[in-house]
Formats: sequence, structure tokens, C-alpha cells
Amino acid sequence: MSAPLPWGETQPPWTIGQVKHLGSVTLGKMLQTKDSGRDVLAPYMRAANVQPDGVLALDDVKEMWFSPSELGDLTLQQGDAVVVEGGQGGFGRAAYVGEDLDGWGFQNSINRIRPNAGNSGRFLAYYLIALRATGFIRRYCNVVSMPHLTAEKLAAIPLPLPSGPEQHAIADYLDRETSQIDVLIAAQERFMRFLRERRGAVVDLLLEEASEHRQVPLRYVAADITVGIVVQPSQWYVDNGVPALRGVNVRPGRIVLDDLVFISEDGHRHYRKSQLSTGDVVVVRTGQSGAAAVIPESLDGANAIDLLVIKPGKRLLGSYLEMVLNTPATRERSSVEVVGSIQGHLNVAALRALTIPVPPVDKQQEMTDRWREQAEEIDTLIAKTERHIELAKDRRIALVTAAVTGQIDIPKEA
Repeated sequence: MSAPLPWGETQPPWTIGQVKHLGSVTLGKMLQTKDSGRDVLAPYMRAANVQPDGVLALDDVKEMWFSPSELGDLTLQQGDAVVVEGGQGGFGRAAYVGEDLDGWGFQNSINRIRPNAGNSGRFLAYYLIALRATGFIRRYCNVVSMPHLTAEKLAAIPLPLPSGPEQHAIADYLDRETSQIDVLIAAQERFMRFLRERRGAVVDLLLEEASEHRQVPLRYVAADITVGIVVQPSQWYVDNGVPALRGVNVRPGRIVLDDLVFISEDGHRHYRKSQLSTGDVVVVRTGQSGAAAVIPESLDGANAIDLLVIKPGKRLLGSYLEMVLNTPATRERSSVEVVGSIQGHLNVAALRALTIPVPPVDKQQEMTDRWREQAEEIDTLIAKTERHIELAKDRRIALVTAAVTGQIDIPKEA
């Protein structure tokens, strides 16, 4: 089956070729952890070093063994483009190598494109960044399970073939324009961090009031603390049934219904202990462990998958507990209790032992009301800032896509 065209119905004003017509594609070497007796220990580039939007993150570098001939073949020099070969999260990410990386090699999670004389690695990197952002790479690889953008597939990607000087002019133009957008995005992200710090400071002030009251282990003020479905939950999945919340649905202080799954009535009855009621608090135990949200009335009667479920007792309001659990100080204390060497889990025992200040219920309600009033203003600003960042990123991709496919005229001074 022929590959879809990345530029849609708008034909670029240049001859159409393939990536291999602008440069050679080389896959790196498999990870080698032992010296064969004549090898060289050298730093290598891997998938984690190639970040979104063309960023090379070289602050976390690992080493492996290369033969002298491999190091000679798998060099990384200024002008190359590197592309992630596989993995659900990062396949197809591309970046430009802006300096010679003397003595480096690269792993087989990376494809290197070395441009032919006169061609631009920056143009190639921008082009591939646009293809990934617009979904072409995923469609092209026909992802079913673990995706791979092999050297052969990468070399065969359809590509407009502007002249060498045109490629360099496009890359220069995009360097200037995207840097301005990136400055704007960075400023908005700094503002977001400030807003979140301010949000945390509001809670800290409220908890200073609560600290006058005795710290109590959570097990003494919760009616029950349990865990959701953890053993093969997918066996209960149905298209329409009982909503089942997972870690992806829980953010600090809110429930999001993206990627919501449903389980059968039989599964719901089988797991009565994790059935949810209005006012319960669910806590993420894997990944973003410690994030907590109270169950709204609209999700009364739902179930939980791999979440910790707290049913507050008479001395504890769910809304107050949600506020306390999401404070930076409590999240930090929770993270210390995470167990598991690869993907940590916050367990029931740790949550039961967690101490929190427990003022009278009417004081809890007053504090929660004050918190929500102040947090609502901050959250509105956060939502607007997130939208500005999203629009700026969309603008960046639209600009890159238009430039590398010939949909806009590049100024002559570029």
C-alpha cells in the first residue's frame, strides 16, 4: 500500500522524492554492555536524548562499548539529523545535531540522516518534526503494537526536493521564527509555574491554621482505605457499562473523563470494595502517585482501577482531605513511601499511616470554601495560560509545515 502524502492535496512547488535522495540513513548499534577485548567505552545517543520539537537533551548521557570501526561508522557531526526509531512515546521524534559530538556513537533506537553535500540537515529535521506533529509518521508506520520507524521506512518517506540554497533559506527562516515563538512559550510556562506556586502557597497558609489541631493517622478518620481493581481489569471491559476511573482520569483536585473505560455489571458487583460514592477520595498509586480528587455526584456508583480509594469517616470531609493530600508537602511525604524499583506504587499501608491535621468538621468546611474561592481565580488564569501555550505550539507546527512543504514564500533575506 502506498504511503499517504504528508502535505495533503496541496502539491509542493518542487520535485517530489524521498528522504534518501537528500541523505544517507544509518541505524545505530545494539546496546553492548561488555568489552570484547578490543572495544572502546564511549558516550552514545539514545531515544531519551531526542525530545519533542527538535530539542537534543544531552545532560543525561550513557556509555557503551564500541569497536573502533563502529565508532568510525557511527559518528555524530554538525549537520546530521537524528530520528527516534521505535517506542510508543517517542518514535519519529527528530532533531538537528548542531555541533560535532567527537567520540560519540549512537544506539539502535536512533536513525542518523547524514545529508549529501549541499543539502540541509536542519531542513530535514524540521520536515520530520512537522510530519510527526501532523500525524503522518503514525499513519505511515501503520501502528498496531510497538511502532518502529526503521531505516528503510525513514529513507522512503516522501519528501519535497527544494534546491540546497532553498533548504538552507527555509531552515534559517524557521530558526528565526520558531525561536520567537519558543520565547513566548517559555514566558507562558514560567507564568504557569508561578500560578501553581501561588496556588500551593494558598493551601500552605490554610494548613498553617489547621496545624493547630492534632495530627492524626488517616486510618483513624477514614471509614475505609482500599485499592481498586488490579488483577486483569481489562477482562471486565465493555463498550457501555459502569464507568471505571484509572490513574489517567485523576488530576490534583479534579476528575477528567478523557480515556474513560467501562466495566460490566458483573465486574462491578465482583469488586464491591472499590465501588465509589459521592465524597470518596481517589488517589493515584502508580505514575503520578499521590494526586487526589474527590468523587462528584455525577460519578456516584462508578468503580476504580488501580487507584487507592478513601471513604471518609464522620470526622473527615472528602473535600478537605482532597485539599490536604494535594499540597506539595503531603505529596512529597507520599512520594517517600512509594515502593517498586521501576514504576513505584503508593500502597494502602502507607496511606493509612499518613498523618494529617484534623480540625472540627465545620472548620474543615470553612477552610475548603475559602480554598475553592481563591483557587477558582488561579485555576481560571492557569486554564487561559494553558490555552495560550497550546495555540502557540499549534502556530509553531503550522508555520513549520507550511514552510517545508512550500505553502508560504520565504522572504529573500532568509
